[in-house]
Amino acid sequence: PSQLKSQAPGSAEELRCLQALNQQPEGSSLDELSSSRGCLKLASTIKAYVATVTENTIRRSAVKEAWRSYSNTSEGQPPPRAAGKPSAHLTLRPQSPAQDGRSQRFGNLSQSCRHAIAHWGPGGLQSHVQNMTYRAGRLRVEQPGKYYVYSQIYFRYRGAGASGPQLVQCIQWQPAHSPPVLLLKGVGTKCWAPDADYGLHALYQGGLFELQAGDELFVSVSSLAIDYNDAAASYFGAFRLDL
Repeated sequence: PSQLKSQAPGSAEELRCLQALNQQPEGSSLDELSSSRGCLKLASTIKAYVATVTENTIRRSAVKEAWRSYSNTSEGQPPPRAAGKPSAHLTLRPQSPAQDGRSQRFGNLSQSCRHAIAHWGPGGLQSHVQNMTYRAGRLRVEQPGKYYVYSQIYFRYRGAGASGPQLVQCIQWQPAHSPPVLLLKGVGTKCWAPDADYGLHALYQGGLFELQAGDELFVSVSSLAIDYNDAAASYFGAFRLDL
């Protein structure tokens, strides 16, 4: 528009050119206007303006499409699989001794860590599973790499008296078609006051391990006398590090 305004206002030649353009039937040739220098100059100005408008329209459309794609992802639609590194953080769910995982599906575990924890909560605000798989107490690796594996168990032992029990937490690794292998083992023995109704003790451990696709991880403990009421106190997880 600024280019059009910069031209002499009311130019008779340009007015005649515009009138001729307006009277041209749709789809007709403009060759008869090429002899007019004013028409050619005006046509060049209009062409440049149309090109600028078209470029701006395409740019705005691309920005709008990118924003729509971002909004869809932020509203809960899952991003592409490659968008995030494998990771998981699970919190403990209540379980009875009959559900403690002593069945053969967890393999032959040592007496000190014979209770496999079979019920973790993969949902909720405090838990997530991304590019890994969780099922019945086991966390399955889908992508190979170096993983930091960790766990904390918050034991609540009643009736211990002055000498507390030995509390043990183990992180087990089970390669595909192989028996479980002990990765980490934490041990704690506490002495509580003789008149205490119960004792509380948290065991945390973590380490970096090379894992392959299909490997599974699970946690086992010496006792199911655990505090199940605090999701922030007992947890289990892993995440891949690109080293």
